Amino acid sequence: MSAHLSRRDLGRAAAVAGLGLAGALSARPASAAAPTWRATGTAPTSLAGFDATMKSFMQARSITCGSLAVARHGKLVLARGYSWSTGATPVTQPNSLFRIASLSKPITAAAVLRLVQDGKLSLSAKVVDLLGLTPADPRMAEVTVLRLLQHLGGWDSKISTDPMFNNYAISKALGVSLPIKQADVIKYTTGLMLDHDPGSTYAYGNYDYLLLGRIIEKVSGQPYQSYVQQTILGPRGIRRTKLGRTLKAEALTGEVPYFSQYSGKTVLDGSGATVPGPYGVYNLENMDSHGGWVSNAVDLVRFAGIFDTGSTVLSPASITRAFAQPETGLNPGDWWYGCGWQVRNVTGGRNTWHTGSLQGTSTLLVRRYDGITYAALFNQRDDASGLSYNDIDGLLYRAANSVTSWPTGDLFPLYLRWVSAVR
Repeated sequence: MSAHLSRRDLGRAAAVAGLGLAGALSARPASAAAPTWRATGTAPTSLAGFDATMKSFMQARSITCGSLAVARHGKLVLARGYSWSTGATPVTQPNSLFRIASLSKPITAAAVLRLVQDGKLSLSAKVVDLLGLTPADPRMAEVTVLRLLQHLGGWDSKISTDPMFNNYAISKALGVSLPIKQADVIKYTTGLMLDHDPGSTYAYGNYDYLLLGRIIEKVSGQPYQSYVQQTILGPRGIRRTKLGRTLKAEALTGEVPYFSQYSGKTVLDGSGATVPGPYGVYNLENMDSHGGWVSNAVDLVRFAGIFDTGSTVLSPASITRAFAQPETGLNPGDWWYGCGWQVRNVTGGRNTWHTGSLQGTSTLLVRRYDGITYAALFNQRDDASGLSYNDIDGLLYRAANSVTSWPTGDLFPLYLRWVSAVR
């Protein structure tokens, strides 16, 4: 049984937020050379099924860059970079950097839970009080930190446009120039009516986590990125995960290029210029706490270990809180959204996971009931084939099920810069 039969529900929400921005077709630069398959990193023979899965998935969709990391019981057993491309594209490494889109949400949730754990924040605290908001809808007074974490704040991108992708409307309504800022998004959205009573309806969205990022800053007294790196990522030896930039010219060292078959009007200025989907159709800087991180597969499976027993970042009580059912109970398919994770009870334990989707990005992070964790990252989410990118979910789950002999070593020391305090 896959961990992610309901992944499509989350994918549909992402599509509402982003696919509607698609414009004219914009193919990647043409090349006379045929693509070739290249893989880097460590590939134990017993885990060959993962390689075969990634290869067939990427080639069928003409994905140029992919990465996969697999851990078992806290030990990294596979770290691979995959390229299906011509020599014009740099070879993907196991620690190549990718935009991770909504895999940013578990990171933000961990930071919120840590503030609660340290007694600096309450899950029942009211958002309007924390951020000093004066909403048009009095119901917003019932939006708590916990309801933001569980997507129960009352905003619904299936009813109203996701404000994180509504740059032109916000610019016009407030009379401000592009690019708009996070404060503009909050001011505009605070002036709207909610789509649901807070706590009544699960509706996956990005705005909840934008607000959580600002709460982290207000309560910690630090910039969002600084607090997360210092308190959540640093203690796990994670050094390369950083907030990304929208423009290709400002990519981080080691970051892959991104592709989409779509283009659209830039949101970075008022020129109306048509730009490739991944490079200006959305504002990555504004997405920091819900979709703005750039990371690699190794760092992500290392991060996921925070939610295992034995981590000093989150206590057992905080981990229990992360996976607890919300006040609305189960969604169709018997899963629920906890604090930054989708959750389902299965025979033998509990599966938790999250996905990410932006033009130029498709990502997956899974924590299985049996101690197996993996992260898969790709540098596109659409192509002319029309094949589903959700398929990687079940394919990797089956690849893990097929392993009969797992390696016993640990590759983490090879890919992480360790310090004596790391646990």
